[in-house]
Amino acid sequence: MTDQQDDRTAHPQGDDTTPQPQGDDAELTRRHDLADPGGVERYSPEPEPQPAWTRHDLDPNPAPAATPERWYEPAPTFAAAPVVPAAARSERRAGTGTVLAAAILSAILASGGTVLTLGATGALDRSAPAPSAVTGTMIGSGQAVTIDESSATIDVAAKVSPAVVRITSTGNVDTNLGVIPETGVGSGVIYDGNGWILTNRHVVEGSEEMQVELNDGRVFTGSVYGIDTLTDLAIVKIDATGLATAALGDSDALKVGQLVVAIGSPLGTYSNSVTSGIVSAKGRSITTDGNQSLNNLIQTDAAINPGNSGGPLLDANGSVVGINTAIAKDSNGIGFAIPIDIARPIMGQAVAGKKLARPYMGVNYRTIDRQLAEKESLSVNDGALIGGTGPDSPAIQPGTPAADAGLKAGDIIVKINDQALDGEHPLDATLSQYAPDDVVAVQVLRDGQALTLSLTLGTRPADL
Repeated sequence: MTDQQDDRTAHPQGDDTTPQPQGDDAELTRRHDLADPGGVERYSPEPEPQPAWTRHDLDPNPAPAATPERWYEPAPTFAAAPVVPAAARSERRAGTGTVLAAAILSAILASGGTVLTLGATGALDRSAPAPSAVTGTMIGSGQAVTIDESSATIDVAAKVSPAVVRITSTGNVDTNLGVIPETGVGSGVIYDGNGWILTNRHVVEGSEEMQVELNDGRVFTGSVYGIDTLTDLAIVKIDATGLATAALGDSDALKVGQLVVAIGSPLGTYSNSVTSGIVSAKGRSITTDGNQSLNNLIQTDAAINPGNSGGPLLDANGSVVGINTAIAKDSNGIGFAIPIDIARPIMGQAVAGKKLARPYMGVNYRTIDRQLAEKESLSVNDGALIGGTGPDSPAIQPGTPAADAGLKAGDIIVKINDQALDGEHPLDATLSQYAPDDVVAVQVLRDGQALTLSLTLGTRPADL
C-alpha cells in the first residue's frame, strides 16, 4: 500500500490509498436503498388527552366566566374630584369662561400668523417625503417582503432544476433467499449538453439496467462510463444532445456559513425537490456504512434524504460546488457533499473520451497540525511529513513518481505548484485536482532547507 498516512486520529487520509477511518469519521446511512420507495408504513398518532386546564368538566355546573375588560393592561384608575360648594362652582365657572375665551382668541391669531409665515417661505408647497424602503418582513402590514435569501433560492431552483436528473438503476442481489432484483433511485446533474452526467458511485455501481429521467419528463437509457477510484463519484452517459447543463463553481472558495441549495429526488419519489441551508464545515472525513473512507467533504445542514445521492449542491449563484453523497446516521440535518473541485478532473477526462484515472505520487505521509509539529519538533505547523511505519509501508515506494523526483523520508511537503498545504488544502485534496501525467512543482523542507522538485504524476493503481 502506498501514499498512506500513518496518523490514525483526526487527520485526512493519504492521497493514493483507501484511507483509514479517522476521528472525525461518522457512521453514515446511504441514501439509495429504495427497493420500494412507495411502500413506507404510515400511522396517525392517537389524540393526546387534554390537560386539566383546558377541560370544562371539572365542575358540572360552572358559572359563566366574566370577560375581562382589558387583556393586556389594567383598567386606569382616577382620583375622586374634590367636592366644591355651589357658590364657588359658579364663580369658578365664570372665571374659567373668561380665561377660555381669551385662550381661544390667542390661538386663532397665532395660527393665522404661522400660516402666513410658512406660506411666504414656501414650506407649505413642499411634497411629503417618500417612505423609506422596507428590507425585511413587515409584521402586521398585511404584506410579506421577500428577503434576499429566498430570492436566491428561487433563482437557483429555476436556473438549475432543468439540469438535474433522476436515476433509477436495477440489478440482481445474491441473498440467503437466492438472487433477487433490487432497484435503487438516486440523482445526478448534467454538466455537458451531449449527455454527460455526474452522480455517485453507489447510485450506479452494480446496476444492470439504468433509466435516466430528465426534468421535462423524457426518459433515456443510461450507461456507466466510468467509476472514480478515489471518491464516491461516477460518470453516466445518455444518448442525447442539446441538454440543459449546470455551471461549475469553485468549492475551494466556499465559506462556512454560506448559503447552499440542494436539488434531488428524495425518497426516489419527489423529483427536483429543493432544500436550502448553509455550509456547516469543510474538510470533513467520514466512513460510510460500506466501510469506504471519504475525505475533504463539505458538511451542510441543507435537508438531504435517500434519493438525493448524486444531486448537486449549489451556491447562491446556481453553480455546482459539490455532489451530495451521504448523511450521518441517526442525525438530524448533517449531510456531506464531495467538492466539485475534486470531481472536475474526471469530468474532463470523460468528455475527452479518456479512461477515468487519478494521480499518484507513491508516498506515505502524515498531515501536519500543531500537535504533530510539537511532538516531532517540526519547524512548521502545516504540510505533509513523509514517513512510513515499517518495511510493508515505506516512506517512498520504489519506482514511483516520488522516488523518481528525489523525495526522501523526513521531507516536509509545504507546497504543490502555487498552493500551500494547510488545514483546508491537505496533500490528497490538492493532488486530486490534477490528472495523471501532469507535471507539478513540489516544494519541500529538508533539514531546514527549502527545495523545489519537479514531479510527473503517475496513475493511481486500481487496488489502492
